[in-house]
Amino acid sequence: MAKITYIEHNGKEHVVEVANGLTVMEGARDNNIPGIEADCGGACACSTCHVYVDGSWVDKLPAKDAMEEDMLDFAWEPDTLKSRLTCQVKVTDELDGLIVRMPEKQI
Repeated sequence: MAKITYIEHNGKEHVVEVANGLTVMEGARDNNIPGIEADCGGACACSTCHVYVDGSWVDKLPAKDAMEEDMLDFAWEPDTLKSRLTCQVKVTDELDGLIVRMPEKQI
């Protein structure tokens, strides 16, 4: 179980516990966090679960695979270092304290 902080574009924070094995996207969906739409349901077939990972966490997450890199090209204002698709980040105990920020909009 990990506590994850989701920060909306307007600055509103949501701190929730997410079970290991779920994705960061599923944690947002299951806790009704606004700003992560997840139109494809986690299949890495869209970019509507895009977030900016807090700088202190960038190097602590597993590397992006080629498919995630490709889908991030379709995200709203992607950042080459901080942008991630939350459907591709599995929750583990090591992610306790993770902070993600939502973009202004999802496309």
